[in-house]
Amino acid sequence: MVTRMVDLRSDTVTKPTEAMRAAMANAEVDDDVLGYDPTASRLETEMAKIMGKEAALYVPSGTMGNLISVLVHCDVRGSEVILGHNSHIHIYENGGISTLGGVHPRTVQNNKDGTMDIDLIEASIRDPRGELVYPTTRLICLENSQANCGGRCLPVEYTDRVGELAKKHGLKLHIDGARIFNAAVALGVPVHRLVEAADSVSVCLSKGLGAPVGSVIVGSKSFIAKARILRKTLGGGMRQIGILCAAALVAIQENAGKLEDDHQKAKTLAEGLNQIKGLRVDVAAVETNIIYLDIVEGSKFTAENLCKNLEEHGVLVMQEGLLSVRIVLHHQISASDVQYTLSCFQQALTRAQDENGK
Repeated sequence: MVTRMVDLRSDTVTKPTEAMRAAMANAEVDDDVLGYDPTASRLETEMAKIMGKEAALYVPSGTMGNLISVLVHCDVRGSEVILGHNSHIHIYENGGISTLGGVHPRTVQNNKDGTMDIDLIEASIRDPRGELVYPTTRLICLENSQANCGGRCLPVEYTDRVGELAKKHGLKLHIDGARIFNAAVALGVPVHRLVEAADSVSVCLSKGLGAPVGSVIVGSKSFIAKARILRKTLGGGMRQIGILCAAALVAIQENAGKLEDDHQKAKTLAEGLNQIKGLRVDVAAVETNIIYLDIVEGSKFTAENLCKNLEEHGVLVMQEGLLSVRIVLHHQISASDVQYTLSCFQQALTRAQDENGK
């Protein structure tokens, strides 16, 4: 019988805190589709201020936030967006920009640090003289932090350069900032400065910030006005959403300051895992709260075996491949949980090696 649970599958698995539940129970609400929910308005005003943009809009999910943002910028079917081959929008959002918006993705190789080479981005911009045969490039998308690259952070100087490139060619820049607060904390840069070059940003509230539901997209007033219409079109217009926004306000106030602790615990866990025979972690690449763990080739166990063994001891992680595992820290993981996890990994691998050695 499992007596302890340490859930490291994602930073989306957090449960609402007591302060969040109290705020939700006492939230002042009204009909947000009609534009009258006061708590939603307060959240949107606060997020726009934090991100240094004119306006903001609450949406049910980060996937919808990214989809709306891309479709607002690419409002002509047959438009093209340049984005990383390893980006969340390209891989994990059901191809929504294509199926629902008629927007063509043109991928550029992500480097290990999450960046795309500036010259490769520029080379991917379509020549306007080829409009008879080419889709029209209208948008560049970045992701910060870059989840599939291990939570790596795009420096402000890099984002500024991409922004300058976009302006040079008359394009827009959208940042998938699902974990933008993690990136800002890791880089020691105010979050508004990190997204200054962007025309729009999608910010997840239910990952590192720990709110139960939702994301916010930010941009100019005209951008948000168009986004509000698209949100309704996509079925994202909700009524008394102040109940959800109240929890998000608590998350911003209470949990943004805990992200540095999440990062430190991730580093501690990564260093410990890398010392276990049969495992390999690029500790230097652990910049935020995400760890990618590789099982050394030639070992007598797989990621599936390892995950099942850990689950028996109440430690939940996510299998990424035959020999790869993803681990994500969040504010409800304690220092004691980290040490317990390390002991479970050690026991699991020792048992697997013993069994295969018989």
